Amino acid sequence: MVTRHRCAHDEPSPGRRRLSVVTTSPPGATETELGRTRRARKIGRVLAETHPDAHCELDHTNPLELAVATILSAQCTDKKVNEVTPKLFSRYPTAADYAGADRAELEELIRPTGFYRNKTDSLIKLGRALVERYDGRVPGKLADLVTLPGVGRKTANVILGNAFDVPGITVDTHFQRLVHRWRLTDETDPVKIEHAIGAMYPKRDWTMLSHRIIFHGRRVCHARKPACGACTLAKLCPSYGTGPTEPAPAAKLLKGPRARDLAAAAGVDPELVPQQAVVAEVP
Repeated sequence: MVTRHRCAHDEPSPGRRRLSVVTTSPPGATETELGRTRRARKIGRVLAETHPDAHCELDHTNPLELAVATILSAQCTDKKVNEVTPKLFSRYPTAADYAGADRAELEELIRPTGFYRNKTDSLIKLGRALVERYDGRVPGKLADLVTLPGVGRKTANVILGNAFDVPGITVDTHFQRLVHRWRLTDETDPVKIEHAIGAMYPKRDWTMLSHRIIFHGRRVCHARKPACGACTLAKLCPSYGTGPTEPAPAAKLLKGPRARDLAAAAGVDPELVPQQAVVAEVP
């Protein structure tokens, strides 16, 4: 972006204006590694203020329930998973219950989450593996978790961070989209993204950072049209302007019960946020 300013001390000759050119670059344009890390940490601090309610949005009371819920969340909203799991967890409270589950019954219970046949297969195999290798308990180490059916590195980090208090970075679609928009990394492989972002933050912050980034991606920085004009990270974001920058149209894009609080935090009149945005389901 080029901003032109007339020199205050220089009178232009007739018919000609003299201009001095001051070039201002967006955040991240010509950044050193140290500068990028500092900006990343600022983003982290702003996110902590913007989303004090950030947390794992999958309801669970133990590691097994979280593992199951995370498997069900593939290609499904957390809200829908949370509607299904109370009855599921009541019917199958242990790994042995999943291992010996009637396939048709289990399929019917989780059908609303989509891809229910594949997910049923994963849950039964998960139950068997836990019974055979870990005495029916979900292990608390990454190397063990990723060997389990249906549990990839992303799911493993969710389990570690939220069931065992072991710091982990969860690179889901929201996380990947936002760190790219912020130009914190050019990596596209989830594991490389995890390592690149993890190097910028203290390990103790990884789990909550993941929650806050995911919260921001679901409520503010949407895939198709981010609410740039109602975003607390506007000054730190190289992609500012991808979505509407005017307060009124941007405020309409905010989602969730705290949508008006998010607007106020960004310096936008919360009254610009329509009621349908407040009650909208987050993706």
